[in-house]
Formats: sequence, structure tokens, C-alpha cells
Amino acid sequence: MTVLDTANAASLMDRFGRVHTDLRVSITDRCSLSCSYCVPPGGLPLMPVGTLLTVEEIERLVRIAVGMGVTKVRITGGEPLVRADVVNIVSRLAQLAPRPELCLTTNGVGLSRLARPLEDAGLNRVNISLDTLDALAYLRLTGLDRLGDVLAGIEEAMRRDFTQVKLNAVALKGLTEEAGPALLEYALARGLELRFIEQMPLGGGQWHSSNIMTADDLLSLLSQHHELTPIPRCDSMPATRYLVDSGPGIVGVIPSVTRPFCGDCSRVRLTSDGQIRACLFSDDAQDVRGLVRSGADDAQIENALRQAIWAKRPGHTIGSQSFQPPSRIMKAIGG
Repeated sequence: MTVLDTANAASLMDRFGRVHTDLRVSITDRCSLSCSYCVPPGGLPLMPVGTLLTVEEIERLVRIAVGMGVTKVRITGGEPLVRADVVNIVSRLAQLAPRPELCLTTNGVGLSRLARPLEDAGLNRVNISLDTLDALAYLRLTGLDRLGDVLAGIEEAMRRDFTQVKLNAVALKGLTEEAGPALLEYALARGLELRFIEQMPLGGGQWHSSNIMTADDLLSLLSQHHELTPIPRCDSMPATRYLVDSGPGIVGVIPSVTRPFCGDCSRVRLTSDGQIRACLFSDDAQDVRGLVRSGADDAQIENALRQAIWAKRPGHTIGSQSFQPPSRIMKAIGG
């Protein structure tokens, strides 16, 4: 690593001038579903429980990151709601000063039970994954008949005082052609923003860029049902957003593969076993769990964070011959 510019040492800035203010914190690699695009056939062994960060370790690492300029913390998994102390984690992070915006991404299975406790603990926003409204298709995709629980979780989240509730759908050929328009109608009827995400090579199975449903495919599909008007993109948000039929409804498309937004990326990830990853598609990592458990002081941990960010590459190379998917699948990294 080259010597860091002392003017940038206090912030999480990389070699390309990108400042990292968005920390994704995975709190578990466990999940209550087995989605076919996420879990390879036969599954993968789970991390030993003792390797997962404790509540106190998560709190300390996030506090240090917040002190270096992180303003938004998104809690992810696996499925974060399967961790028994998820509400305590949210509560502890909500007491940090300065206080970051707290978001959570969930498959929604446990949300009807936990939405209110999470609200009371200080959660600001929630994103809920939902790829289809068809119960049989949902069962085939996820391995479990839990669509009713997810829909109940969405309704409960809407009753809470979250600043925003969003829906996320992975675009899948053979499913989204029919499921996509129905999902959009469902979201519009409830005043929710739906975002479609291009399928990424993070599931541990067979994947090829020529087989994905692209952003262009999605826009062509949705434009058969609605008039879509582009909304100018701002800051580092990953979604390209569109007014639906002149508004107020909005739909987003996250073209992670075909129109990467790496040049504006402000994200860094803390895995559930304490690895700092500056890029979702790279195996480059800094082991901060080892530092914490060996008695490292805050300055040493800050340096590890800077090292991870400084080594960040300019962008992913998905679709090129040189691309190698990361050794971990999505649920072992954190979304």
C-alpha cells in the first residue's frame, strides 16, 4: 500500500477519491430461506458460532467507523432477523454519537413479529426482499412456503413509523417476466418503492452475464404496462429511478452488472466474522475481528479500515474474461 495522504487520513477515502460513508454490517450468515440464486445446490457449511462478531464487537467497530465519517449503517445477513439479539444490536447502534442512519435488509419472514421492537430500538428504514407474489413460484424459489409471512411482515412494517419501507426483487429470467409487473402493481397500491436488482455472480452456482435479465430487459417489460420517466440520479445511490405514470409512484432498477456504478461507490462491508471488504466482488479483506480479540486499540483498527479502503479497486470486471467471482457467496459476505 502506498502512503496515505495525511489530508485524507481521517476519512475513509480511497485512491480514486471515493469517500465511504455507507457501512454494510452483516450480523449472521444464517438464513431462514434457501433461495436458488443465493444458495448453491447442497448448501454450504455455516460459520462456527464463535467466529461471529459479538454485540459488543459490532458496536465498537461501527463506533470507530462512524468516527471516520460513516453516516449510514445497513444491517444485513444472511437474514439478520434470525439472530436472536438483532434488536439489541440496533438499540446499541442507535445510541452512538454521532448517530448514523440505521437501515436493515430482510427477507421479511420474521418481520411481522419484530417490526415494532426494531422501531422502538431506533431502526430508521427497512428493505424487504420479495421476488414474486405467486405462492408456488415463491416455494420453488426459496424452498419454503413462507410468502404469507412475508406479506404480513410488509403490512406490519407499513404500520410502523419507519422513514422508508422499500421492496427489493432480484430480476430472474423465467420468473420476472410474469412476476415483475404484478410486483410493481402491488407496490404502487401501497405507496412502496420497488427496486429490481440485476442478478449478480454471488450465489455459488452457474452464472453467465448473457443469461441475466438486464436493466434494459426490465425497462422494456415494465414499459409495456406503465409510462416510465427517468429521475436524475443523485449522489452514490445505486438505483436508477423512474416515475411511474408521472408519479407519485417510483420504481428503481439497480444495474449492478450491465451499468456498474463503481465510480461513485461509497460502500464498505463488515462481514459477520469480522472481515472488512471494500468491494462486494473482491476477496481482498482486512481481519478486524482478529485485531479486536487480540487487544488492538482503536487507532490500529482505524488503520485497518483505511488499508481496506485504500486497496479498493476502481471497479468490478463482471462479464470480462478476467473476472473471478469471490470465494464467498452473498449471504457469507452481507448484502
